[in-house]
Amino acid sequence: MDTVRVRFAPSPTGNLHIGGARTALFNWFYAKSKQGKFILRIEDTDQARSKKEYFDEITFSLNWLGFHWDELYYQSRRFDIYRDYARKLLDEGRAYLSRKVPDAGLEQAVQDQPVEQGEAIVFKVLPQKVAFRDLIRGEISFDTEVIKDQVLIKSDGTPAYNFACVVDDALMGITHVIRGDDHISNTPKQILLYRALGFSLPSFAHLPLILSKEGGRLSKRKGATAISEYREMGYLPEALVNYLLLLGWSPGGDREIIGTEESIRLFDIAHVNKTAAVLDLDKLDWMNNQYLKTKDPSLLMEEVLPLLEKAGYIDTNNFDRNYVLSLIQLFQARLTTLPDFVERADFFFRDDFPLDREAREKFLSKDLSAEFSLFIERLKKLEPFDIAAVESAFRDLVQELAIQSKVLIHPVRVALTGKTVGPGLFEVIYYLGRERTIARLEWWIKGG
Repeated sequence: MDTVRVRFAPSPTGNLHIGGARTALFNWFYAKSKQGKFILRIEDTDQARSKKEYFDEITFSLNWLGFHWDELYYQSRRFDIYRDYARKLLDEGRAYLSRKVPDAGLEQAVQDQPVEQGEAIVFKVLPQKVAFRDLIRGEISFDTEVIKDQVLIKSDGTPAYNFACVVDDALMGITHVIRGDDHISNTPKQILLYRALGFSLPSFAHLPLILSKEGGRLSKRKGATAISEYREMGYLPEALVNYLLLLGWSPGGDREIIGTEESIRLFDIAHVNKTAAVLDLDKLDWMNNQYLKTKDPSLLMEEVLPLLEKAGYIDTNNFDRNYVLSLIQLFQARLTTLPDFVERADFFFRDDFPLDREAREKFLSKDLSAEFSLFIERLKKLEPFDIAAVESAFRDLVQELAIQSKVLIHPVRVALTGKTVGPGLFEVIYYLGRERTIARLEWWIKGG
């Protein structure tokens, strides 16, 4: 059996978005599941709109997601190849020259003349039926009466998309073309060119669209965000890959969390759904939390450190690694994205942390200076100062005061953290340390 060869062919005229990343994922997974090759082809024929910054973002994002390519090609370096194949069809009478008449703005055919600047090479589309079997959708057929003659080489000398695509897929030995179903209408045009050039047809598989949660097409506001922006928002690549994989495919058994290696072993392109997938960012948040809370804390710390330094909380050249690691473990199960840690753990790194106004009114409007003072006295005497001892001191105090724990526990939390929710209070006190805990409680006693 021939080696499976698939390709992902982005245009560097914009960033890599969710739809493109999902296409790359299905190609990469299929190649890996068949021990094949994943080809990256940069379709940069539009020289005016192609930008290095987009190329850099696309390739960085693919690598970040783990979709490492086996071969890399640039269409902009292959123009001579496209022109040679177009000339072949021209010489065989399967194509003709066409140029715009300046006065009328109409195209006229030019027969039996050498190609000149300003002339396009156009493929003749003859009446016929074109049918192919899509690996996902089954039999699909077209009548070429609805297809116009196809430009091969534009008047500016650059290749047309469908023509360059066919020549490249054939010469690169692509065995399976896996792409979005917005390309279905291109397939019969390409099949005609494959046949005219004497190339073998690859297998085709067209992936369903990704829709917004409301049912419409994706927009910037509804998830059509660059992969690099998802990275900046604090999503883990393994969570995003898992989520994208489920946009059209399922491992079965109502499973949702599945690792890359197992996915590769189970993946089958024929089992991809025919119906459109829905991008649910709430579901992505849930999945990212699942990965965050099970990730090795030391690896998670490496992701968080740049964010802490950017916030001005630490100097990565001089900080207590064990302390930060302990704080990450304290918050880990509660995080949705990486920046959540910076926001929620701010009170460990700064004394001027923001205070929730409603929390202040609800829990600190009553004079608790006497209760705070008694708790401070117990904290001063604690030996050893550990989580168990802090909890014991607190429990003993509320019992002596004959009050419910919540009467004191919520005010103390807000005074120390500015927040009404977070890790366990006794863990918070332990990691803040005796001195900072006492200082903050005393500040409130003096009037806040």
